[in-house]
Amino acid sequence: MNLHTLKPADGSTKTNKRLGRGQGSGGSTAGRGHKGAQSRSGNSKKIGFEGGQMPLQRRVPKFGFKNNNKIYFKGVNLDVLEGLAQKINASDLSLEVLINNGIVGKNDKVKILGRGELKAKVSVSAHAFSDTATKAIEKLGGTATTI
Repeated sequence: MNLHTLKPADGSTKTNKRLGRGQGSGGSTAGRGHKGAQSRSGNSKKIGFEGGQMPLQRRVPKFGFKNNNKIYFKGVNLDVLEGLAQKINASDLSLEVLINNGIVGKNDKVKILGRGELKAKVSVSAHAFSDTATKAIEKLGGTATTI
C-alpha cells in the first residue's frame, strides 16, 4: 500500500448538490420548498424557539435566591490538616501550603472545621475557624491565626 494509492471506500463519499445554480440544479426553489420563512434569505429562528409553543425556559418556574453579600467558605477539617502535617512534616500550615498541596483553590476562602483529631502541634492560618477547631488547635499548643 502506497500513499498515492489511498482513496475512500466505495460509496462512502458523494458530491453535494450545487443548489441555486440555475434550472438544472434542482429547480427554481433550490431545495427550499415553496414559500414560508424557511424559503426566504436571512431567515433564522430565535434561540430556544419551539415553533410558537411556550419555550422550556418560560414554562419552568423561577425559584431561589442568590445573596451577593454572602461569603462562601471552603471547609477543611482537622483530620485533613493532621494528614497534611504528617505528609510534609510541617508545623506551620499557612494558606499557601494548603493551596500548593491541592487542598483548596487559590481563590477559595478557607474555614477550618472541627471534624477529626489533631495530634501534632501546628500553627494554622485561614480566613475563619470554627470554635471546636480553635479549641482543638490551641489545646495542643498550636495557634489559629485569622487572615
